[in-house]
Amino acid sequence: MTALDLSSPVAVVGTGTMGQGIAQVALVAGHPVRLYDAVAGRAREAADAIGARLDRLVEKDRLTGAERDAARARLTSAETLSDLAGCALVVEAVVERLDVKQELFRALEDVVGDDCLLATNTSSLSVTAVGGALRIPGRFVGLHFFNPAPLLPLVEVVAGAATDPASATRAYETARAWGKTPVACADTPGFIVNRIARPFYAEAFALHEERAADPATIDAVLRESGGFRMGAFELTDLIGQDVNESVTHSVWQSFFQDVRFTPSLAQRRLVESGRLGRKSGRGWYDYRDGAERPEPHTAEPADPPAYVVVEGDLGPAADLVALIREAGIEVREAGGDTAGSLVLPGGGRLRLTDGRTSAGLGGVVHFDLALDYRRAGRIALAPAETTPPRALAEATGLFQALGKKVSVVGDVPGMIVARTVARIVDLAYDAGDRGVASAADVDTAMRLGVNYPLGPVEWGRGLGLRWVYELLVALRRLDPSGRHAPSLALHRHTHVSDAGEGTPS
Repeated sequence: MTALDLSSPVAVVGTGTMGQGIAQVALVAGHPVRLYDAVAGRAREAADAIGARLDRLVEKDRLTGAERDAARARLTSAETLSDLAGCALVVEAVVERLDVKQELFRALEDVVGDDCLLATNTSSLSVTAVGGALRIPGRFVGLHFFNPAPLLPLVEVVAGAATDPASATRAYETARAWGKTPVACADTPGFIVNRIARPFYAEAFALHEERAADPATIDAVLRESGGFRMGAFELTDLIGQDVNESVTHSVWQSFFQDVRFTPSLAQRRLVESGRLGRKSGRGWYDYRDGAERPEPHTAEPADPPAYVVVEGDLGPAADLVALIREAGIEVREAGGDTAGSLVLPGGGRLRLTDGRTSAGLGGVVHFDLALDYRRAGRIALAPAETTPPRALAEATGLFQALGKKVSVVGDVPGMIVARTVARIVDLAYDAGDRGVASAADVDTAMRLGVNYPLGPVEWGRGLGLRWVYELLVALRRLDPSGRHAPSLALHRHTHVSDAGEGTPS
C-alpha cells in the first residue's frame, strides 16, 4: 500500500494552530487542501494565515514564488462538510472531546466515499473509541502530529483495535511522503511519547515536593548533567500547566490509575491557582515584566583534593577517572569488587547514586548521573545530614576542578537525573514488550518528539540494564507506593543482557 497520490484532495477539519499546521504540511507536499471549521469564517481566516506563512517561506528561500503561488491555488476553504466530498483523506484537529469527534466522523461518513481515509490528531483520546462510532472503522487511524506541525518531524501513526493494516500503512507512507518521520504504534494511552515522557515531569515534581531542590536547580541539573534540552519545570511552563496536567491525568485514568502515572499534587495546586505558565504570566517561574529568573543553587568554590583512590567499578561514571587525571589530581587504584567509590583524603567516599540515600552509609556523598561526564556543565551532590563537612568540601572541590558547577541537593534516593532516566528507560522497555512500538520507533519518537538526547532504549543499553534495574529495585525498597518498581519487561531484558543474548527489536 503506497502513499496517497499528490492529486488526491486532503481535508483538514478544525483550523486552530494544529489544524493550520497540518494543512500547511499537506499543501507544501503538493496536495489540494480543503479547510473546514464549524465556526463560520474561520476556514477563510485560516487559509489567509497559511498564505501569509507561505510568504515567509519564500522570504527565507524555502519556497520559490512559483511554488507558493501553486500552493495557494490548491488551498480552498469549505463552507459546509459536504464540500469535503471526494477527498481521499480527512484529518480532524478539533477539541479533545470524544463525543465531539465521534459526531464529526459520523457526519463525515455520510459525505466522503467509502475508500476515504479518516484520521484523528488526538493526543490523549483512544483512537479505537473515536473510530468505534463509524460504519467502516477499518479506515480510521490516528495521525498525531506535534506542534508546530510544519517544523517538528515526528508523526505517531496509531492503529486502533479495528484499523485495517492497509489503512495504517497508507497513513504511514503518506506521512513519510510529506517529509515527516512516522512511527507506528498501537492504540494505548499516551501512544509512545506522552506515555514514556511521564516520568520526566513526575520525578521532577516529586523531587520538588520532597524538598530535594528548588525548580531552578532541578531544571539546571536535568539540562547541564542529564543533557535534556529543557528542564521539566520550564518545559511545562512552556506547554501550559493545564495542558500538561490534563495529559498526565488522561494517561493515569486510562491506565486505571496506575501508580506509575500518578499526577502531581503540586502541579494541581498550580493549575487551581491559575498559574498556567508563560501564557498566564506565572507558572513555576514568573514571566511578568521585571520579574527575575531564579538562579540554580551553585556551591561556593572549594579546594580540590590532592588525590583520590578509585575502588571497584564506577559503572556509568567510569569516565571520571580519566577526567580526574587530566585535571592534574593524582589517582590511586585500589581495585576490589566493592561498590565503586572515589575515596577522598579525608576518608569520605564519592559514589554514583544507586537508589539508596547517603544516610546510614557513613561518609558517603552520592553524585548524580550525567549523560556525558566530560561535557556535563553541572553535577549534583547529595550528602547525608551527618556527612562530615570535609567530605562534602572535597567532593565539591573535585568536581569543580573538572570544570563543573556543583549543586548540593537533598539526600533523596536516585537523586535527579538517575531516577528520571531509569524510569524513562523502564517505561520504554515495558512499551516495547507490550507491543506499543518497536524499540527503534520508541527511540525515534522520544528523540524527535521531545528532543531527548538519546532514545531511552539506547540510553539503557549504554548505562547497562543491570545498573538501571538495580537502581529501581533500591528505589522501590524506599518508596512504598510502587511507582519506581521495575517492570517485568526490564527484569526480563536485564537477564537477557546479562547472558549476552541480544537486545530488543
